[in-house]
Amino acid sequence: MKVLKWLDNNLEQAILLMLLCGMTIVMGGQIIARYAFSASLSWSEEITRYMFIISGFISASYCIKHGLSVKIDQLVGMLPGKGVHYMRLVSYLIQLLFFAYLVPFAWKYVKAGMASGQLSPACGIPMYLIQSFTVISFVLCCIRLIQKFIQRVEIITGKREAEEK
Repeated sequence: MKVLKWLDNNLEQAILLMLLCGMTIVMGGQIIARYAFSASLSWSEEITRYMFIISGFISASYCIKHGLSVKIDQLVGMLPGKGVHYMRLVSYLIQLLFFAYLVPFAWKYVKAGMASGQLSPACGIPMYLIQSFTVISFVLCCIRLIQKFIQRVEIITGKREAEEK
């Protein structure tokens, strides 16, 4: 149970931290190889690019979890009473519908990548592995939005204290 709680609290952060460290190490190695040994690592830029793309997708879920999305707070903040909470519910619902709508299309994209057998040029990584992070990201976004929706309903019903996010 402790592991699940830790994953709920830190999954996106842990993945993003590993990707950032990986990008730093790979690009640091490329710089050292290029300037110290006059040799270039043919795979470093490709791997770094893929890690950057994956981090972009995973960060969407992180931003949803922490309420860091672009929003118009001035208008919503002027709503009386529980109006703010109801507007947040509407916002979560629209976002949830959007990401849930994207999941099957992302899955079709991954399946097409599996069927094609396409490999990345420098490393020979099956492209469906990289493409699968779209599905993972969209599903994580849906999970986080459902969590936010439930939290907001609990605030409306008085089972939870309101927090600004």
